[in-house]
Amino acid sequence: MDERTRLLRNVCEPIGANVYFAPEAHQRYVALGLAEYGSGYFCSRGASLGRPSGLVVTSAFGVFSPAVVVPAVEAGWAKTEPGPLLLARYDGAAASLRRLLGEPDARQIAPAVELLRRGLAVAEGAGHVLFSGLKSLPWPDDAVGQLWRCCDMVREHRGDSHISVWTRAMVQPVEIQLMSELQIGIPLKTYSATRGWTVEQMDAAIAGMTAKGWMDGLAFSPDGRAFRERIESETDAMEVPIVDAIGGDFDELIGILRPWAAAIVKVGIAGGGYPGDASAIGAMSRRG
Repeated sequence: MDERTRLLRNVCEPIGANVYFAPEAHQRYVALGLAEYGSGYFCSRGASLGRPSGLVVTSAFGVFSPAVVVPAVEAGWAKTEPGPLLLARYDGAAASLRRLLGEPDARQIAPAVELLRRGLAVAEGAGHVLFSGLKSLPWPDDAVGQLWRCCDMVREHRGDSHISVWTRAMVQPVEIQLMSELQIGIPLKTYSATRGWTVEQMDAAIAGMTAKGWMDGLAFSPDGRAFRERIESETDAMEVPIVDAIGGDFDELIGILRPWAAAIVKVGIAGGGYPGDASAIGAMSRRG
């Protein structure tokens, strides 16, 4: 395990992924005709790939049931196009960050963006579909927008790496979702249900994971826990070039980003922030 890659993930995640909880973004999607959350989420996140079909979005996102993705994407593209949706996503994300953080000091944003871009410049694009989609977009002029784009790219690169690791290990999407619940310590079959998996599908997956020796009852077996941690460690390994490129400035970068990430998490979902424990932003580096 490389602690640096997880720490980078933990401080970039709330900044980059706040857009999924931001009312500013949702309001802009509604203005384009996407009143249903799923259509706004799947189409806006997938729009960097052009106008992908529901099955392409399912493949790129990795952990969702096509039963919920395909109709949501079809409904979304029936009402809007990628260009306006990408602009709505960008504007909503930047507006949300300004609401949550005020106007961050440009003397801090500039070095943070510079260091993140240094790392992202060496990030592998092959097999990293969502990362490459974001990389293909025009670079933002606005400093807050640049910060958000960097964190979004860090997030999607790790996500793409994660998918490549668990698919290579012959793990199914519903299985990795259930494993992540066990690893994080949230109630089994709760988070996975938000990804469109039915109770029957989850129960069948649990039975299969038990047969493979990954679960004992409703908990990890020792082998299962080690297997899931190995998936996360191999994901870490794919992100090492990014933190190596940041080099000796890594601690400076984390020192800049950590207070912003903690402030966003502190607000929580109810305040349009991000879920989690603000006091654990640093310690979370040991969690998958």
